[in-house]
Amino acid sequence: MNRTYGARAAAGALAALLVLAGCSSKAKDSDSGDGDKAGAGGIKTGQGISGKTITLGALTDMTGVYATLGKSVTQAQQLYVKQLNAAGGVCGYKVALTVRDHGYDPQKAVSGYTELAPKVLGFAQFIGSPFVAAVKQRVDGQDKGLVLPQAWSAALLGSPYIRVIGSTYDIETINAVDFLIKEKGIKKGDRIGHVYFEGDYGESALVGSEYMAGKAGLSVVEQKIKPTDNDMTAQVTALKKAGVKAIVISAGPRQAASLVGVAAASGFDVPVIGNNSAFAPQLLATQAGPALMKNYWVASPSLPIGADTPQATKLVSDYRAAYPKDSLDNGIVAGWTAASVFGEALKKACANKDLTREGVDKALLTLDAFDSGFGTVQDFTDPAVASSRQSVILQPDKSATGGMKVVREAGASEEAEAYTPKA
Repeated sequence: MNRTYGARAAAGALAALLVLAGCSSKAKDSDSGDGDKAGAGGIKTGQGISGKTITLGALTDMTGVYATLGKSVTQAQQLYVKQLNAAGGVCGYKVALTVRDHGYDPQKAVSGYTELAPKVLGFAQFIGSPFVAAVKQRVDGQDKGLVLPQAWSAALLGSPYIRVIGSTYDIETINAVDFLIKEKGIKKGDRIGHVYFEGDYGESALVGSEYMAGKAGLSVVEQKIKPTDNDMTAQVTALKKAGVKAIVISAGPRQAASLVGVAAASGFDVPVIGNNSAFAPQLLATQAGPALMKNYWVASPSLPIGADTPQATKLVSDYRAAYPKDSLDNGIVAGWTAASVFGEALKKACANKDLTREGVDKALLTLDAFDSGFGTVQDFTDPAVASSRQSVILQPDKSATGGMKVVREAGASEEAEAYTPKA
């Protein structure tokens, strides 16, 4: 299976970049705090700590296919850092977040990592499964700084430093197909369509749909696409001709809106369910809005931003106060959760008097029941497995805060519980 995003030519470009990146990463940055040393109070520090500041990195997408997600994730993390610092920081250190926009471009993603890796303690954000996979060897082999990606590919499992938060795409898709079977009438012998991005994200999700199809006696009709494919007319036509009874989409918000909108316009009335990054509430204001509210669902690793929990209510209030002109979406939850996990690891490392990269990595391994207040509990003690196997099923609803309502609470299907991901 192709584990690199985009055309095969891009793989060569990425490989060349990584050779250059590996060389440049060996250069020491005078402001990076490189080299373990004893700080105030006998606390051991190293790369990413200079003076009284801990610097974290964020490699995001502000201008590409996940621009709306990237903006929300980043602003939520900036809000977390601001509140953390207002509460005294970590061990007397203030935390800073250095942000780079890669625009979902492989060259920019790798060069952004190359620039920041020597200067930061770790990464609270890295959008894009294929890009994280491209630097995985460097992270594991030489850099060894904690990376919390906004990516859920099963290929990222097994790394002690790259830690996926929540169920991986294959597990999430197993839960999504379980919803189609139990709630939408899909039965043995039916065909389901799967529209997916080529590369780690889509192909990881495809593993899940094929696994579930094998267990339930279904067959999968595949439609592979690129992030530059925004018009899903051809895919809808092919799936309609194939007689599928439901569709899974593992792509971006634009592709999901096109798929659901085109299907509705052509009278193809089948349920569609997407992975967690295949929706943005801004879509509800488009022509596809009514069709999305009728025939579209999303599998999510957590409750939505509009959830009825004290943590969600506070986050909505704080985010609106900080960014009054911006809309609410589930990228806020994802960003806040990742920043909270990194913050908790920093606090544990502080208690252990070891704020080096190794100390933070070890601290994360002690978090066996982390709860950010959004419906799922995360266990980070085993890097070889997902921190959760649960998914929440959401449905677009323009009357709900953040544009999503819960139709099935957090849970894992029997198949998801029994499944062993192939990293």
